[in-house]
Order: sequence, then structure tokens, then C-alpha cells
Amino acid sequence: MKVTAAVARSQGAPLTIEELELDELRHGEVRVRMVGVGICHTDAIVRDGVYPTPLPAVLGHEGSGIVEAIGDGVTSVAPGDHVVLAAAYCGHCTRCRRGEMAYCENLMAADFGGRRLDGSTALSADGEAISSHFFGQSSFSTHANVVEESVVKIPADVPLEHLGPLGCGFNTGAGTVLNELQPEIGSTLAVFGAGAVGAAAIMAAKVRDCATIIAVDIHDSRLELARELGATHVINSRTEDLGQTLASITNGAGVDYVVDTTGRPELLRAAADGIAVRGTVALVAATRPGTEVSFEIGASLVKGWTFKTVVQGSSVPQSFLPQLIQLWREGRFPIDALITEYSLDDINQGFADSADGTTIKPVVIF
Repeated sequence: MKVTAAVARSQGAPLTIEELELDELRHGEVRVRMVGVGICHTDAIVRDGVYPTPLPAVLGHEGSGIVEAIGDGVTSVAPGDHVVLAAAYCGHCTRCRRGEMAYCENLMAADFGGRRLDGSTALSADGEAISSHFFGQSSFSTHANVVEESVVKIPADVPLEHLGPLGCGFNTGAGTVLNELQPEIGSTLAVFGAGAVGAAAIMAAKVRDCATIIAVDIHDSRLELARELGATHVINSRTEDLGQTLASITNGAGVDYVVDTTGRPELLRAAADGIAVRGTVALVAATRPGTEVSFEIGASLVKGWTFKTVVQGSSVPQSFLPQLIQLWREGRFPIDALITEYSLDDINQGFADSADGTTIKPVVIF
């Protein structure tokens, strides 16, 4: 069938809006008509060649839509179901069988390979192969053939347009706090970077009843919103000394938990220097391979602190995303405050506005 999609054709170049051919459903696939799709930092770094998805490609991995058809073997959804699309996983490796889908041993092939396991792609343009199945979905398109593992059925009475980012950005921030760190009531948690992922982490920290929630960013507008979402303190790291301010807020005790969404080595070093005894620094940012950070390991040895990386909020999307929707229903996860809508034709403006801080979470509405 013919679809309209945003295509990444060359590294660093704007996406082009094109008519493509979407092939027939294969075993285990679901055809989804997109209603909305978030624009994520990971889309940008793949467009720019930081991660290895072959170009040309249709990116997009925060889709939401309605099931139009199902392939052979699909049992979790039926035509007409409302769905949010999340990251793909193989389902059969050791990690998947342990319920650790975010750490699938075949993650790179499932999410970044641009092909089905048999080497085929679902998309083409006049016989030219276009990489598909990005994160199992390639949702910068009016329709997509999506692997069943990426599909999460949601209640039909929930508005679909803004829910796509639950599949990645909001899932990552909230899941890192709720699933991985699980901070104690009354603890101190700092979030470095108050974009979409960071904002979700702040909201989740409030859900967990952290007593002190610190938002760190360089945009005052984001810091103001972070306060509205639950931050008790904000730091503009461009105008304030981050280390001194963290020490002042915690009376020298340090921060119990840090969620870093920036991937900037100097900020990770500051997080490690400002961590409390038995504290944890969690890195969630997708950063260029080869990036290194230096930590002090002499005096900090006696802290017994932890540094860890967290993927997709350590969540199982099919069970965790419904929990986030319940929090949204209760008014405790107000994602709509973060979202700015764009048309598919304006998708490159969405990328630009996200990069310069104008927009926290751009969402393309079909």
C-alpha cells in the first residue's frame, strides 16, 4: 500500500516527505495507522549517524495509533484496537526470558538494524529499499508494519494523540525512577536535564514521595516547568556552580539518586562528586559510542556509591505503560504539559525546536 513518510536520506540532512510502498504483513506483524508520534533525541542521533541504522530510513519510535490488520500468529491485539508502540525485543534471549526486555541481547538488531530478521525491509521507493522496523515500528509514517513485541494495547477511551512518547522518552524517565532506582520516601533525587525524559523522571520522583527533587538544566523555562511538575529546587548549571549548589541544598550530605539525561562527561563527574553515601548515579542518555567519563575513586571509595546505565526505564512496556496511563488518569503524570504538536510536513521544525530547547516534547499529529 502507499504511505506518506518522513525519510532520513543522508547523515545530518533534514528529513524528506515522500510517498513510499509498504509491503504486506508478515508473520507476527501488526499494521498500525498512526495517530501521533513523538520526536526523540534518539531519532536525531540516528539521523546524524551516531547509531548505525542504514540510511535511507524511516525513523520514529514513539508511535500511537489504531490497528488496521494483523499478521499470522498475532494474538495480543485485533483490528480496531488502540495501541502505543514501544521498543522491540527478541523475546527469546536470556534477558528477555528473565523479563528484562530492555536489556535484550539482540537489541541492536531488533531496534537499529533497519531490516527484518530475514533481511527484508517493509518500505521501498520505486524499488529502492528504505530501512524499516526502526525500534520495531518506523512510525514517522502514516502506516507501519510493526512487530508484535512493540505493540501495547491501551484502553479505547484514552486520547491517542499524545500517548506515543510513553513508548520511549516518558517510559525511560519514569521507569528509571519507578522500576530501577525505586527511591525511598523522603530521599533526595536530582535530575540532570529537564527535557522530556528528565521531566518524566521528576514526575515519577514526586509519585515516589521523594522529599527533595532537584532539576538541573540551562533553560530557565524548563526549570520553571520542572517546579510545576514537582521539583522542589532548580539549578541553572550555566549560571550557578552545580557542585556547590547541590552541597548547599543537601547540607553537605550529597544526593541519594541522580538521573542523568544529558550524557555530558562533566555533568556525570559532578554527579559522582555530589553523590551521597550509598547513592546511585543512573545514566539514561544515548551518547556517541566511545564517550568516556573520569571518576574520582580514592576518597569516594568509602561512599560505596553506584554508577549504572539504564535502558528504556528497565520496563516491560506491556505492563509498565498501562501504569503510566493510570497515573495520567489520576493527574499525577501530566504529560500534556510537555507536548507541542506539529504536522508531518513540519517534522524538521520539531527536531529543531527540540534541539534548541524551544519545545520539550514535539509530537507529530497525523
